[in-house]
Amino acid sequence: MPEARLTTPSFLVLGIVDKLGEASPYDVKVEAARTVAPFWSMPHAQVYAQCDRLLEAGLLSETRQSGGRNRRLMRLTDAGSTALRGWLDDPAFVPVEARERGILKLWFGARPQDLAPVQLDEHRRTLAAYEELADEVGGLLTSGQRGALEFGIRYERMMVDFWQWVDRDEV
Repeated sequence: MPEARLTTPSFLVLGIVDKLGEASPYDVKVEAARTVAPFWSMPHAQVYAQCDRLLEAGLLSETRQSGGRNRRLMRLTDAGSTALRGWLDDPAFVPVEARERGILKLWFGARPQDLAPVQLDEHRRTLAAYEELADEVGGLLTSGQRGALEFGIRYERMMVDFWQWVDRDEV
């Protein structure tokens, strides 16, 4: 088997397949959109490409669902489980890459008074959705899932604070 260079998207796929036990690339795409998309987005085409790479590297195995659409169902191999566990156990720090389009626009000269109201509305809406989710399912989440949701809540609070600062003409 060729040795694959594993990236965060690789581990996202391995983690979702692990959580589901068995999954098609479509299942991975849907689960990623349902769970991790607020803090880690991944284009649909990349999900399919990662599945193919991980299959080729021997980190996933594949069977075909009999009948119907003959869907590809993947499971972690022992090597895939080992790779995922190694990544989860690695405490290494990787700096956050904030990819906020509004901030990039500020950098290149967009008018703060035009950006701030829209950004504020969207970050407030997202914050409210996260807080509602925490109220609804907070007790059903694992400690790690709760921590990720708390990160989202704190991040959105920080963005609301930032865009309020911009809106007050302090830029």
